[in-house]
Amino acid sequence: MSAQRAARADRSETTRETLLLAAERLFAEHGMHAVSNRQISEAAGQGNNAAACYHFGTRTDLLRAIEAKHRVSIDALRVRALEDIEGSDDLRDWVSVLVRPLTDHLAAVGNPSWYARFAAQAMADPTYRQVVTKDALASPLLVQALDGITRCLPDLPRRVRLERAAMARNLLMHTCAEHEGQLAEHGPQARSPWPVAAEGLIDAIVGLWQARVHVNIASR
Repeated sequence: MSAQRAARADRSETTRETLLLAAERLFAEHGMHAVSNRQISEAAGQGNNAAACYHFGTRTDLLRAIEAKHRVSIDALRVRALEDIEGSDDLRDWVSVLVRPLTDHLAAVGNPSWYARFAAQAMADPTYRQVVTKDALASPLLVQALDGITRCLPDLPRRVRLERAAMARNLLMHTCAEHEGQLAEHGPQARSPWPVAAEGLIDAIVGLWQARVHVNIASR
């Protein structure tokens, strides 16, 4: 590759990263449909209002690019978490594998961060919820964590298990989004640091999974 082509490739990659960060922040703060491609391009300092479309294509492609950028780091943390609990039959261990890779990643990104709020906005949007869920479940590491939780609860009826999985997902993402927003707005004194927040989330999600099942509900 010539020096000129290499320089163009570097500029293109820098532009993509700047657009991704701008889109993530705007989506986190305003929602998926309240933000135009022009606003994203302007926030990224791009003179071309179609820059987001040029580099990423559709809005769904842009959303997936933001998710993929964060998933690399989260999956790397989840690999280590899975190695640490290999062979465990403790529900808390498996819930920790679900929670800590996300909270540790948010801690590593620093304050302010926008990923948790972005993900919560995407999950709350009917247009993008299925895309986000499908892409997340394409991660073998996440599926492994969920399978570990299931093995710890062999007597939980399938219907209840699916409902509680959705509850746990919403509790995790929306709690992280609210925590992230408070840290961004008010600083570290406003909330517990991410490792402490993770402990509270793990407690809550373990309690959710272990809650007593009413006989009539389980049989429906």
